[in-house]
This record gives sequence, C-alpha cells and structure tokens, in this order.
Amino acid sequence: MNIQKLMKQAQQMQAGMAAAQEELSRKTVEATVGGGKVTVVATCAGDVQSIKIDKSVVDPEDVDFLQDLVLKGVQEAINKGKEVSATEMKKLTGGMGLPF
Repeated sequence: MNIQKLMKQAQQMQAGMAAAQEELSRKTVEATVGGGKVTVVATCAGDVQSIKIDKSVVDPEDVDFLQDLVLKGVQEAINKGKEVSATEMKKLTGGMGLPF
C-alpha cells in the first residue's frame, strides 16, 4: 500500500473524528430514574446540563434517598452518552479498535 495514501486516509479519519467529537459535545442524552422522579440531561461528552427533581421525592427526613436518585440519574446519563459516543466513533474507525 502506498504510504502517502495511508497518511492521507489517516488525516481524513482524524478530521472526521474531531468533527464527530465536536458534534457529540453538543448532542444530549436523557436519563430518568425513580419512576420518572429524577431526570438528568447530559451531553455525550459527559457534561451534565440539567437535573429535574419531582417535589414528591424531596423529603427532609430522607435526604439519602434523593441523593441516591440524583447520583443514579447522573451515572445513567453519562453512561448513555458514552454509549452514543462509542457507537459514533466506531462508525468512523470501522471497528478498528482505535482509541479516541
């Protein structure tokens, strides 16, 4: 294989990956936990954008429950974002197993 052609392909892939990462930093996912009582929106880059909490789970006597719900919601949103990112990057790399 021609080394120049290989280098050109690598540069194109790198540019495509940079564009995809930029797009993923704007794309959002949503996770809802506790039967819809807590909703977290995060970008596919892992930045939490919003957390909505239903009033019914705000109990001053049981703060631990609310903390657990919020943590679970954030973790789930970040995991969903990672899944979307991995899927998009796999499309670009053709499943070559390259780190991104």
